[in-house]
Amino acid sequence: MSQVIIYRRPDGLAAVFWPASHAYETHTMEEIGAIAVPTGLPFKIIDESDLPPDRSERMGWVVNEADLTDGVGA
Repeated sequence: MSQVIIYRRPDGLAAVFWPASHAYETHTMEEIGAIAVPTGLPFKIIDESDLPPDRSERMGWVVNEADLTDGVGA
């Protein structure tokens, strides 16, 4: 199962980051999140299967900032 990083953009919309497969060779998911997520924004690592299945409404996805507990963008 593939993992992704979610965070809340400054405009309030949810963002999803899919790491490149080779990133796992040298970094943990927490390290990838710190690198990939904009500075100061908290993030959460989730299974890709936990994303809403209907992508047609993806501009309406929301993320509760209180759930973003796995790290902060550096």
